Amino acid sequence: MVKTTIIKDSSNGYRGFRFVGHAGYDEYGRDIVCAAASVLAQNTVNSIETLTEDKFCCQLDEKKGMLKFRFTGTVSKESKLLMDSMVLGLTSIEETYGSQYIKILFEEV
Repeated sequence: MVKTTIIKDSSNGYRGFRFVGHAGYDEYGRDIVCAAASVLAQNTVNSIETLTEDKFCCQLDEKKGMLKFRFTGTVSKESKLLMDSMVLGLTSIEETYGSQYIKILFEEV
């Protein structure tokens, strides 16, 4: 299962996210749930890096299926929109394929 944790502050503002694990929907190379979640995460990181001036740190471990992303400064309205879009996509995947393959959690820091 892909465990996705969306990290927010006490004002409900985004601070980052974590992806850990593999969906197990199908065999390696055919797992559309894992591929879809990965594309959303990678595209969000790439979009924030390219389209905003927001500062962040990011860690990736492909073998573990782990991606950690944290904003290190102020979060712009553009990054908020990109994060909202990622959460919308992930929620759609969870609703379509089930929480046995992808689980979205929210954590307050």
